[in-house]
Amino acid sequence: MAEESQAGAQDTFISHLVELRSRLVKAVAVVLLVFIALAAVWPGPAALYDFIARPMMIALPGDAKMIATGVITPFLVPMKVTLLVAFIIALPWVLYQVWAFVAPGLYAHEKRLVAPLVISSSLLFIFGVAFCYFLVFGKVFRFIYDFAPKSITVAPDIENYLDFVMSMCLAFGVTFEVPVVVVVLVRMNLMTVEKLKAIRPYVIVGAFIIAAIVTPPDIMSQLFLAIPMCLLFEIGLLAAPFFVRATRAPEENPEGSSGG
Repeated sequence: MAEESQAGAQDTFISHLVELRSRLVKAVAVVLLVFIALAAVWPGPAALYDFIARPMMIALPGDAKMIATGVITPFLVPMKVTLLVAFIIALPWVLYQVWAFVAPGLYAHEKRLVAPLVISSSLLFIFGVAFCYFLVFGKVFRFIYDFAPKSITVAPDIENYLDFVMSMCLAFGVTFEVPVVVVVLVRMNLMTVEKLKAIRPYVIVGAFIIAAIVTPPDIMSQLFLAIPMCLLFEIGLLAAPFFVRATRAPEENPEGSSGG
């Protein structure tokens, strides 16, 4: 009996590994397809990098341009940008594969929570990246180069610029997931809305600490990250009760228990 139980557990583990590999292959395949389409069809790696570099080019004085110090950097950096954009475009599909992998182990009422979370997580991440690109970059770059001494020539390296852009976009994309984190904490009964409201002052302080760590050392970019984080925390507090009611198990439903 023990041997049969052990063999069954091993078969279950192997089946989970096979399923995980299948989901990873599907996720990576779509990212690669989007990457190929962006690189070979439209708009091309060079055009994508020019689009990413536009906030910096607007902020640079006169006819200044960025520089490439590596031999193959002008090729590799635009390709990295294309891969990053492909991942962002394919993000809903990637998150869906994560959901499809964990869904068999969820109850019916829990599955009703996952689909909205996949959609909202994708949209919030994209909104965070867009907020960073369209609003934060222009203000921050202009502030930095207006502050720079007039005796220096500003010529940022394209690889360093890409590293900065990726880290900033990732920081804003992840921090815009705050409402999802709040909803999950409340739904999993790890925290209550009342408890989260009680620790609001600590959340605000934590938001400014995180902003000071992940953004450049200027007050403007820190405010651009910390203030939305605090607002999104409040949105999560408002949304959490609706998600809890929508995904309540039948035995947790007062109407269902009274009717039984």
